[in-house]
Amino acid sequence: MLQDVFRIAASALSAESLRITLSAQNLANSDSIVTPDGGAYQRQEPVFETAPVDGAGDSQALGVRVAAVVRDARPPRMEYDPGNPLANSDGMIAKPAVDPIFELIDLMEATRVYQANLAAAQSAKSDMLAAVNSLSMV
Repeated sequence: MLQDVFRIAASALSAESLRITLSAQNLANSDSIVTPDGGAYQRQEPVFETAPVDGAGDSQALGVRVAAVVRDARPPRMEYDPGNPLANSDGMIAKPAVDPIFELIDLMEATRVYQANLAAAQSAKSDMLAAVNSLSMV
């Protein structure tokens, strides 16, 4: 059913939108050594899972949803900066374990997946309009 295509694409668009947001936050905070929680920023990433799409009725259509947003458990990178007021007694500061190149690649991938799901929804819309137009010509 074409409505299921819209629901599946919408679930993926929502999930990828959060993934894009988290990647952007990770990039923006890649040098944040102090957070409101204390300590260096910790990278965040979404955990996706399959789920029945909302409003599918009798359909068995599965979409995607965000099960959780988890913080990276890797320890912070230690960098020597004795002039920094936040440095420990050895002159080291804790910097986020965020790899900007990885984040950019993840951001590009999430953007492409988002675009692919948008294209699927647009294709389903075109098919639905073509079906309606063919019925109106009869």
